[in-house]
Amino acid sequence: MRSPHAQHPVTPVHLTAGTLTPRPWVPGDAAVLTGLFRDEALRRWTSGPVCDEAGAARWVAEQQRGRETGDRLAFAVEEARAPGAGIRPAGHVALKRPAPESGSAEVGYWTAAHARGRAVAPRALRALTDGAFTAFAHEGPARPELLHRAGDTASCRVAGKCGFALVGLLPAAPPASPREGHLHVREATAAG
Repeated sequence: MRSPHAQHPVTPVHLTAGTLTPRPWVPGDAAVLTGLFRDEALRRWTSGPVCDEAGAARWVAEQQRGRETGDRLAFAVEEARAPGAGIRPAGHVALKRPAPESGSAEVGYWTAAHARGRAVAPRALRALTDGAFTAFAHEGPARPELLHRAGDTASCRVAGKCGFALVGLLPAAPPASPREGHLHVREATAAG
C-alpha cells in the first residue's frame, strides 16, 4: 500500500537543539542501539523494544523507510561531549506524519540511560515539534499528540515542560498497548 505522503516530495526537516544534534538513524547505529536497549527502564516504557543486533538493524531500517516515504521522521539525538569521549546516541525523537485529512501527528521520544537527568528529552522534543510546525505549516494545522503509558511520570513531566497538555486517559488495547495510557496535545501557540 502506498503512503499518502509518498505522492508528495518529502519535506526536509533539520532540527536545532542547542548542544544536541538530532540526525537520521543509520545502519551503523545498530550495535550501539542494542547496548542502549539493555536498560530495563527503556525496555519497560518503549514499544517494540530491541532485543538483539538483528532487531536493532530492522528497527533502524524501519526509521529509514519512514523518512524515505515521509510518514515518519525519526532522529538519533547526539549530545556534545568532551573531545575523544566518542559519540553515541543520547536519545531518540520521532514524528509520525498525519494523513492529509488528519488534524494531528504523533510524536515520541526516549532517553538513553547514560543521558538521563540532562534534559535531553525536553530539548529534543521541543526542537522536533517546533521544527515540524515550521516545516509542515503549508500542510495545514497538525497538532502534535504525545502518547505514553500511564505510570510513566517522567514522560508526563517532559510533556508538560514542552507545552503538551494532558487531555485524556486511553484504555489499554492489548497486545500493542497492554496498559492504560495518557494523551497529551500541544497546540501551535503553546510555549515550547
